[in-house]
Amino acid sequence: MSLSFHWFLPTYGDSRNLVAGGHGTSMAGDRPASLRYLNQIAGAAEENGFEAVLTPTGAWCEDAWLTTAMLVETTETLKFLVAFRPGLVSPTLAAQMAGTFQRHSGGRLLLNVVTGGEPHEQRAYGDYLSKDERYERTGEFLHVVRELWQSREPISFAGNHIRVDDALLNNHPDPLPPVFFGGSSEAAGPVAARYADTYLTWGEPLFAVSKKLEWIRRLAVDQGRILSYGLRIHVISRDTSEQAWAEADRLLEAIDPADIERVQANLARSESEGQRRMLELHGGNTDRLEIAPNLWAGVGLVRGGAGTALVGSHEEVAERLIEYSRLGITHFILSGYPHVEEAYWFGEGVLPILERRGVWKHPSRREIRPAGTPFAAAATS
Repeated sequence: MSLSFHWFLPTYGDSRNLVAGGHGTSMAGDRPASLRYLNQIAGAAEENGFEAVLTPTGAWCEDAWLTTAMLVETTETLKFLVAFRPGLVSPTLAAQMAGTFQRHSGGRLLLNVVTGGEPHEQRAYGDYLSKDERYERTGEFLHVVRELWQSREPISFAGNHIRVDDALLNNHPDPLPPVFFGGSSEAAGPVAARYADTYLTWGEPLFAVSKKLEWIRRLAVDQGRILSYGLRIHVISRDTSEQAWAEADRLLEAIDPADIERVQANLARSESEGQRRMLELHGGNTDRLEIAPNLWAGVGLVRGGAGTALVGSHEEVAERLIEYSRLGITHFILSGYPHVEEAYWFGEGVLPILERRGVWKHPSRREIRPAGTPFAAAATS
């Protein structure tokens, strides 16, 4: 078993405290998401052995395609998991953009397909489809994109939402970008089973994650496919458990109650089943936030989307990650506040433990060879 770890680019800003908002709700950190700062995060992720960084999509953050394209030249091996929404661009253009990104980055693109669960935000983009229609469109979109990536002949397609005639890419992406896809609603399952390479879920207790993965596995088998699986979650890892929980308490104490009220009211409008599950974990309350061993729901009080964190000593966090991996999770997309510092806490604290246990290997570490003797010989000649 070999696990892959990915980090996160907060393109709405960062902070030493929790940044409130997201997923249809405005948000901004007190560390602005300047290109210089995002480069620091990308550098920290690459240095510590994270394979890729996830860049979010939405009206509340910077554009993911443009931002990551600007970071390619300042990184060497780091990949970019670019989130985007089908329906906001044509599938032909999206397929072309992916091919361009692969060529200019040396094959460092991964794609996170986000159907969109907040109807008010979708309408702001000019999208008035219902939730089930959006998932149907996503399936049609991915069908066309995948055909374009591989076909040497023009393709035509006419669905309920997508139509293209004689579409053909001049240059195909090489390698093909892996497609990451998440969704907890009934309409999401068949799309994931048929078109995703990696199915993503947010951090819930083990039994809930296990049940969801089994649901997708059965659907994938029906399609004759085998998927990989990923977990999106935050981390607070320290030398001791007491230090980690003290940091979680500090983050909780710094939350403005008005932010909780504002964000929870906005998230209540969401049509996302995954978001509903996140809200149920804490119910808007600030007590009893440890919902499973080392699993803390405090982030979700003020943040949309992934709302839980693994909190504990480096050893405890490593053990919890291994427990998720036993369910079939091989990709872990992590984040923490602030993202530069937490990348080092996790990279220097948890990843070495996982490497010693044989479940992870630094993806780009160069072997350091002992110096030879030519210099010594030259000095005596």
